[in-house]
Order: sequence, then structure tokens, then C-alpha cells
Amino acid sequence: MWMTVGERRFAITLANTEAAQAFAAMMPLTIDMADLNSNEKHAELPRALPTNASRPGTIRNGDLMLYGSKTLVVFYLTFDSSYSYTRLGRVDDPSGLAQALGRRDVRIVFSRN
Repeated sequence: MWMTVGERRFAITLANTEAAQAFAAMMPLTIDMADLNSNEKHAELPRALPTNASRPGTIRNGDLMLYGSKTLVVFYLTFDSSYSYTRLGRVDDPSGLAQALGRRDVRIVFSRN
């Protein structure tokens, strides 16, 4: 799967979860994502996904998660968190991800190819 931000394209490996399969079924998806806490982008999905939330402890740069059942989150910094998320996948090589996303709202295109 792919995530495109402006001219930058990042490969994503989806988790082997029901939520990730449901997310993939939404492709292609263009979504405007707002910045939060200068470490993540988030946006509400068109419909709820199945959840299996857990506390990851450490969030990693490049994690693609689901908060609740409808909020898509792309993390671009590594930090500790006490929040619970359902894992959707991960950017294979997150180098340059923080620069591509910036600290502003951004439009992201998710696609299968």
C-alpha cells in the first residue's frame, strides 16, 4: 500500500488485522489530516473500522493507527504514550516523513498502487 504526501510517496506495510483489511477496502482514499501535538496527523474516516485497541507504550515514527473506531492517525515522531490504538500498519521507511508532513494540515492519498 502507498501513502502520498505532495510529491513524496511512502510504502506502507499493513498489519494482519481485521481493521487493516477494512482500511485497505477503502482505497483509494484522499483525506485531509490535521496536525496534533507536533507529532501526528489525524482525521476522521468515512466509516468506522473494527477495533482491537491496546496500549503500544512507545509510538514509533511511521506508525499508522486507529484511535477509537473512526480516527486515522499517522505518527511522524517517536514518543511514549498511554493512549490505546488499533494498529493498522507502518511506513516501511519513515525517513523524511516528518519533513513531508510538516507541522501543518496536509492532504494525504492512500492507495493500493
